[in-house]
Amino acid sequence: MSTEITASFVVFLVALPLCIGVAVASGAPPELGIVSGIVGGLVVGLMRGSALQVSGPAAGLAALVADAVLAHGLAMLGIIVLVTGLLQIVLALVKLGRMFQAISVAVIQGMLAGIGLPLMIGQSYVLADAKAPGTPVENLLGLPGLVVTTFGTPDALIAAALGTVTVVLSFVWKKVPGPVNRAPAALVAVVLGMGVAALPGVDIKTLQVGDLLGSVHLPGPDQLAGLADPAVVATILTFTVIASAESLFTAAAVDRMHTGPRTRYNVELFAQGVGNTVSGTLGALPLTAVVARSSANVQAGARTRLSRTLHGLWLLAFALLLPGLLALVPITVLAGVLVHSGWKLFAPEQFRVLWRQDRGEGVVMAVTTLAIFGTALLEGVLIGLAAATLLAVLRMSRTTLRQTTDGETAKLTLTGSATFVRLPQLVEALEALAAAGTPRIRLDLTAMTHLDHACRTQIDEFVAQQRRKGTVRVELLLPNTPAPPLPEPGAKGAGEDRDGDGFAWFAGTRG
Repeated sequence: MSTEITASFVVFLVALPLCIGVAVASGAPPELGIVSGIVGGLVVGLMRGSALQVSGPAAGLAALVADAVLAHGLAMLGIIVLVTGLLQIVLALVKLGRMFQAISVAVIQGMLAGIGLPLMIGQSYVLADAKAPGTPVENLLGLPGLVVTTFGTPDALIAAALGTVTVVLSFVWKKVPGPVNRAPAALVAVVLGMGVAALPGVDIKTLQVGDLLGSVHLPGPDQLAGLADPAVVATILTFTVIASAESLFTAAAVDRMHTGPRTRYNVELFAQGVGNTVSGTLGALPLTAVVARSSANVQAGARTRLSRTLHGLWLLAFALLLPGLLALVPITVLAGVLVHSGWKLFAPEQFRVLWRQDRGEGVVMAVTTLAIFGTALLEGVLIGLAAATLLAVLRMSRTTLRQTTDGETAKLTLTGSATFVRLPQLVEALEALAAAGTPRIRLDLTAMTHLDHACRTQIDEFVAQQRRKGTVRVELLLPNTPAPPLPEPGAKGAGEDRDGDGFAWFAGTRG
């Protein structure tokens, strides 16, 4: 019991700055981030599924939430999250929880990298108490100007220095000798930032925190009517896919951290759905399982659901009893925490590892990342899935074509698997076969493991075309059929399946 309580405090200390920082990065009031964290603890934490992973507002969804708030307004966020939760519940009830594990790992890693890179660049502006220009590309192009402006403004320089220290602390804090490093780096950075912000003459932006209960807004008729907007529906579907995939992949990662009970994926998806339904009803942010909090929970020695449930209780108590402390937290410190989170999402070492293991998958990961960075999350993920599908099709379609001439017979032997992507290669081989000018043609497909409709249609058309010439005899051997001896020219039965063994002779006349 004491270990669970200690672990819950550790998770609370990690979760508090992340809840606030994610809310600010999402364009939402900071108190809504705390509300979502409370729901993640007190609602999802009580439910079965994954015993040790912790849910709450995630940095991985910050950019998507910010786009949704910008496009549809903060009032619509609640109904979007609510319907997302209901869809997750439906997916869990029809037992599609493991479906998300079928998504290419390269696409998932590319998605996380594509989320992390814009997050780092966008929060670099907040780091200097500045406002980001807009899209990730615009933000990237504006970085040189940000550096010049920051060094020319004393207060901005102080904010940037404090945010940079936060980033550095986040990276090196675990290397500090114990027991000091048991305190979360984010908490240390927040305390340090509060001290700097309180110094005379220092003017940097701090959190503007409102009433926790006053921030809760239930969706009304206007928000329900907004569900008729196709753009809102697309946002909901994106939330559902991304939040579900991130939660279930996090569950798989957390399972590798401990030896306790394994995750029940459909049950966990149901729990996430209930959490998002409640969070959306309160008008708060979407929930996912979060690696940072979950790993802190495991490392602190948690063994049951009690620790993650209690962390939600501590969040609630802090927000109700000590709200004034939040107004002393510099925004640049939270930006530094999110820059570090963005770097972990970006995970550049994964590109190198994947490239060494499988260059095709490495290309898919890079394409997904660049597509998300250059377009938007949904479009980028769809492009990544298309790239992964194309890679799979190319690998499935490994076809070997061997053309030989034996006396008066031109032979084409196909082995392997042929799909539509091999059509150009197949057409070229068939044209070469026809150009050979022999009176007999044999197409041997007996060694084929798969022949899709497009390739089979092309072969049938070629056979019919040669048949119409009236001068060429064509033999077509289908898979799993023995190769018969070639008949003499003019032999009877040409064009018939004489032995019932699946092959047929096609002569130049129909008679």
